[in-house]
Amino acid sequence: MKNLLLVLFLIISFLGFSQQTEYVDFKTADIKINIAPKHRLISGSAKYTFTILKDIDSVYLDAKSFSHIEGLLEDQIYHDYDGKHFILKKAFKKGSTFSLNLDFTTNPKKALYFVEKGEKPQIWTQGQGKYTSNWLPSIDDMNDKIEFDLSITFDKSYEVIANGQLKDKKTNDSATTWHYDMKEPMSSYLVALAIGKYNKKVEYSKSGIPIEMYYYPEDSLKVEPTYRYTKQIFDFLEEEIGVSYPWQNYKQVPVKDFLYAGMENTGTTIFADSFVIDSIAFVDKNYVNVNAHELAHQWFGNLVTETSGTHHWLQEGFATYYALLAERDIFGDDYYYWRLYEYAQELIEQDKAGGTTSLLNPKSSSTTFYKKGAWVLHMLREKVGDKAFKKGVKNYLEKYQFKNVETDDFVSEVEKVSRRDLTEFFRVWLESESVNYDAMEEMLYLNSMSIKQYLQYNCKDTPELCKSFLLEQKDSFYKARIVESLGNKISKSTFLTQDIKVRQAIAKTLSEIPVELKDDYESLLNDKSYITIEAALFNLWKNFPEERQTYFDQTKGIIGLNDKNVRILWLTLNLVSPDFEDKNIRNYYQELIDYTSSKYGFEVRQKAFFHLQQIQACNDVCKEHLKQATKHHSWQFSKFAKSMLKVIED
Repeated sequence: MKNLLLVLFLIISFLGFSQQTEYVDFKTADIKINIAPKHRLISGSAKYTFTILKDIDSVYLDAKSFSHIEGLLEDQIYHDYDGKHFILKKAFKKGSTFSLNLDFTTNPKKALYFVEKGEKPQIWTQGQGKYTSNWLPSIDDMNDKIEFDLSITFDKSYEVIANGQLKDKKTNDSATTWHYDMKEPMSSYLVALAIGKYNKKVEYSKSGIPIEMYYYPEDSLKVEPTYRYTKQIFDFLEEEIGVSYPWQNYKQVPVKDFLYAGMENTGTTIFADSFVIDSIAFVDKNYVNVNAHELAHQWFGNLVTETSGTHHWLQEGFATYYALLAERDIFGDDYYYWRLYEYAQELIEQDKAGGTTSLLNPKSSSTTFYKKGAWVLHMLREKVGDKAFKKGVKNYLEKYQFKNVETDDFVSEVEKVSRRDLTEFFRVWLESESVNYDAMEEMLYLNSMSIKQYLQYNCKDTPELCKSFLLEQKDSFYKARIVESLGNKISKSTFLTQDIKVRQAIAKTLSEIPVELKDDYESLLNDKSYITIEAALFNLWKNFPEERQTYFDQTKGIIGLNDKNVRILWLTLNLVSPDFEDKNIRNYYQELIDYTSSKYGFEVRQKAFFHLQQIQACNDVCKEHLKQATKHHSWQFSKFAKSMLKVIED
């Protein structure tokens, strides 16, 4: 009978977990943690204050797989823990407020990651989709917003970065405790920390907000191209959104092997260090869009937060749209409309593959949430006008700041200021599964002359007409599209342009190089673009084998992007050139094998693995590295490793 009662209690408790926010409001959290990287151990204490909204007989915190956790509440010690929830069983009465003191220890399997950067430990968190409760007892439900203050103790020779303002640092012989203070509440998934060897550069927005840009000491020459336009983006978004930046400061921290491009933790964006680039790489792969996207989330997602996945577009669609507006401010109208065109093409391709869903479907793809969400906002602005749109957004943010929202909350504010019934608009764009491509194309046709011309002409049927357009156009996006459409029908005059993006398109498009274009194509090896050099080197190597030594000599010292795209290709081509004798060939092979090891980021490793597979040269060391990669925390990389390992072993 006792066992039956226990089972019933657990079932009832479990059913109530997702609805706790109706009964309990967690207010503040004072967190103190110690991190032991050698043992990958987190230990610490937490003091939570919470208020009871309705009578309830138990309260819980989410805590995944903790080795130790206990709490003190009103002089009573609690140990009830089911491996996922720390549970306080008590007759809690409406209106009462409590302070809970916790002690805990855990070896987190996800959400907090230990990596090696230059043989030194680096630690960082990723709470969205992984849950902060894997390393900190907290609340997985994003509808409970808490003011978090973090004190973190770690080796004093490192930098520790977390949400909020650094109030003080206390140092003893070996360790420093950093104390960060937040002034406003946030959802638990936005709690963040990053620890590593960093320097920082600080600028200030027009409104006086400190913008802290962290970088590795060895990357001092990459600070400007990596963070280029950061202050401009910040100032633009504050003015465009019309609501002051809501947090004390803004930090950006690059980390190794991050799971995504970036994550908008409150006031503290963590991003992939593959975006730490030099000036040449800026044209190939830069941080500008990610920078603007994560910053926009500080309003859309952090200040106002969705109630559930049904309304995920309120975060990702808004961040995508406002990032694109910021890029428009930097790169101009042509950039803006061509990006919208690309978004539309992605949506069409998804539709052809049978993946189209409603924007209010919580299981929709990122393409839908991000790209269609941005399109909805663009079309809404076209419909109601700039003034009503901006006022509606401003009212929405101010009314629901530090709260959770649903789509109707936003719709209502826009309808009020525009004095229009938008039921049909939102039915078509939000509720319907239709892509609405015709409406998108019509808008682009009316607003962008270059896209209008592009849609009117078929370069495959009228190549000469397109070639004449190519010489006349100033829009580099249009010119690059023409080059891609022309394929192998590119003429000598095409090479006259100095536009980096157009020449990049030539390098990638013209794979069969006519002899009469050989000299022109060789000039691409001198371009300030690592993508151009990579494509040109391969195509020249393939088309003109008698000139390989010249091409190798010309590109020998070029590393390329952070994934070492040029260097890895250069090594691979050397290894498979039967007519090329080099005393260093063994060293080249060893270098390529070395790039598969864990001391490099997974982008480098994956590229090295791929090239070794292509030339069937993955030796025992390579295979061992591949086996290690199957357990990597990045699911995309581990999936790649498993797939390649299966091919090699079959």
